[in-house]
Amino acid sequence: MPESAIAGLSQKLPHLLLSNAYGATETTSPTTMMPLGENAAHPDSVGQVVPCGEVRVVDGDGKDVPPGAPGEIWIRGPMVVKGYWGKPEANAAGFTDGFWHSGDIGSLDAEGFVRIFDRLKDMINRGGYKIFSAEVENALAYHPGVAECAVVGRPDPVLGERVCAFVLPKGEGVSVEEIRRFCAERMADYKVPELVTLVTDPLPRNANGKVQKALLRELALRAAGPQVRPSTGSG
Repeated sequence: MPESAIAGLSQKLPHLLLSNAYGATETTSPTTMMPLGENAAHPDSVGQVVPCGEVRVVDGDGKDVPPGAPGEIWIRGPMVVKGYWGKPEANAAGFTDGFWHSGDIGSLDAEGFVRIFDRLKDMINRGGYKIFSAEVENALAYHPGVAECAVVGRPDPVLGERVCAFVLPKGEGVSVEEIRRFCAERMADYKVPELVTLVTDPLPRNANGKVQKALLRELALRAAGPQVRPSTGSG
């Protein structure tokens, strides 16, 4: 849950007890849960690993990274599926010693709190700098004029990828320049979206409600310039 949503809910519903959690279809249930009352102290975390589960955070060679360092999250426990039906190649690539490779980039700190930064496939590599799209999205979500947003990488022959943001404004008066300025005040310059697309329709989502970033990457490829305002609709 974006930190802006947590802050907004806390203001409007001060007696609401929030408990962030994290899981996947392959885990069949939560892998982590925020201890009750700890959301305010750890708003950027999805909680601690459930008692029956194990989490490793590993580098590209499958070796554990230091506490707090980013890496791919691997999960093991009785709640994790044994494998994919009839897909031996996917099982060989996706499981190691019972640990399922989540494809999520995150961290595990010394206190046992897990943080999720991005999907491995959604991380943007701009000139060697690794940019978590979720970090840029969380910053954009604080803008009072942003209804929803998504950030993807657009292939670039020089830098590898450039940061591209799709933004659905809440109303009139939100400009591309304002969005970029808002981001520049909150993050390093290389993370600021270079291509901002103001859309008129809600962002495309699948049946589970997840933004279809593959479709947005296709739209970003077709964008003509650094600041365009097409709709995500099929017209």
